[in-house]
Amino acid sequence: MKVLVTGATGFIGPKIVHALRAQERDVRVLVRRPERGARLAGWGAELVTGDVTDPASLRAASDGCTHVIHLVALLKGSATDFHRVMAEGTANLVRAAEDAGVERFVLMSALGTSATSKDAVPYYAAKWEEEQAVTGSRLAYTIFRPSFVFGRDGGALQTFLRQVRYSPIVTVIGPGLQRSQPIWVDDVAAYFAHALDAASAANRTFEIGGPDVVDWNELYLAIARVLGKRRRLVHVPFGVARAGAQLTQRLPGAPLTVDQVTMLQGTDNVVSGTDAVDTFQLPLVPLDEQLRRAA
Repeated sequence: MKVLVTGATGFIGPKIVHALRAQERDVRVLVRRPERGARLAGWGAELVTGDVTDPASLRAASDGCTHVIHLVALLKGSATDFHRVMAEGTANLVRAAEDAGVERFVLMSALGTSATSKDAVPYYAAKWEEEQAVTGSRLAYTIFRPSFVFGRDGGALQTFLRQVRYSPIVTVIGPGLQRSQPIWVDDVAAYFAHALDAASAANRTFEIGGPDVVDWNELYLAIARVLGKRRRLVHVPFGVARAGAQLTQRLPGAPLTVDQVTMLQGTDNVVSGTDAVDTFQLPLVPLDEQLRRAA
C-alpha cells in the first residue's frame, strides 16, 4: 500500500500522516512548498511538489499510489477561490487517481454538507461538488463529514480558549443554542487510517463527531470550568455579527466572515446516526478531556 495525502501540512493533515506512519504505511505527501513538509519527511513520508490546481503534478504524484487521502480545503476566500481549489482541485485529483488505478479514495468533507446547504455558502457548495466528484467516479471511496475538530495546536478551539482565558466577558454569536459534537483531531486521524482498507467502509459516507453534544453556551461554560474561570456570556445577534463581519472580513486576521456567520446560524452540527461508531468501533475522547488536553 502506498498512500498519497494532500493537504497534509494543515491542522489535521499531520495527525493523519503520523497515524499512517505509526501503522508503517508508505506515505507520499503532496506539498506546494517542500519546506513546509520537513516534519512529515522526518517521519518518513515522501514529499512531492505539486498543487491540486495543476493536473500534471497530480498525475505525477498519484503514479504508483494505491490509496489517496484528500484533505485540501479553504476556510476563507471568494466563491471563485472555493470552486477552483476545492471543487475543481478534487475533480483533478479524482481523474489522476482513476488513471493511476487507485484502490480507494478517502475524502475529508464537512458535517452539514448537503444538497440544501450547498446553496447557502460557497464552502458548502464546494464540499458538495467534491463529494459528487468522488461518488460519481470509478473509484472505491470513503467520505468523512466531521463536526468541529478540536486539537491542542490548531483549529477553532484555540480561539475559544483564548476568549475564555483572557476576557471576563465572552461574546457568543446568536443565542448560543446551536449544537455541535466536537471530535478530537487524533480521533479523526484514526478514522482516516482505518478507512483505507476496511471493507465495511467502502463506498460509504460517514458523519463523525465526538461522544458529547453541546450547544455554544454549554461549550464556553465547559471551557471556563476547565480553565478555572468565572465568565459571563454576552450574546451578539446574528444580524449585528453579520454587519460586523461585512466590515472586517477582508482585513488580515478578521475573526469571522459573513459566510461563517451564516453557517453558525444554520442547523445543529451533530451526527444523525451511529454508522461511524458502529463500523469502526474506535474509542473517542470525551469533550472535557479534549478541553483539558488543549488547555
